[in-house]
Amino acid sequence: MKKTFKSYFAAWVILFALFNIICFVTPNESAGLTKFGGAFWSGYVFITLAFIGQLYCAFIAFKAENLQKLFYNLPLIKISYTGLILTVIFGAICMAIPNLPNWIGIIVCLIILAFNAIAVIKAKAAAEVVSAVDDKTKAQTFFIKSLTVDSEGLIARAQTEEIKNECKKVYEAVRYSDPMSNAALAAQEAQITLKINELAAAVNANNADNTKKSANELIILIEDRNKKCRLLK
Repeated sequence: MKKTFKSYFAAWVILFALFNIICFVTPNESAGLTKFGGAFWSGYVFITLAFIGQLYCAFIAFKAENLQKLFYNLPLIKISYTGLILTVIFGAICMAIPNLPNWIGIIVCLIILAFNAIAVIKAKAAAEVVSAVDDKTKAQTFFIKSLTVDSEGLIARAQTEEIKNECKKVYEAVRYSDPMSNAALAAQEAQITLKINELAAAVNANNADNTKKSANELIILIEDRNKKCRLLK
């Protein structure tokens, strides 16, 4: 993400430099102006603030630790970029109109900046809510996902067809289990974890009797957990 932001920052610097060149170099050379009056400075200040705000929003978005959270933060870039364009348009109009009262430029640009800031704040809050829900969902589904991987691994380690069939029964029971965990299920899930370890030991020892016994007990525990999951919804 840092490399992407560096490229974005380079583009931002070019655009900001171009904006300043147009503001100060071109008028002085083409019109011989040495003094900028009216609403020029209010327009220039607010456009500069919009540039800085847009860069800050991009920084917040690109510092996300993974692509999924970057996706949630993309509205920050879009909204701030839209606000920058609107500020540049109206700010440029204020700067270009001769003798336009400074207070008019301030009010116009301030309104645009305020609406843009509100939109950015809402987008950031929405991204944080969605990200928090996503993190919570991942935590709640981790147990069954981990158990699925473990049970699938037992099938691969089974040395006989009989043991493999027992492991497949466990895998199917886990595969079709409710993926969402709950704090109220902690005791049942702890028992399931212990039992899957017992099953793994039996499979590794190539003990068909212990494998069948542990597999049946594990399936019963999984079914009980799933019933309690339904009660908690």
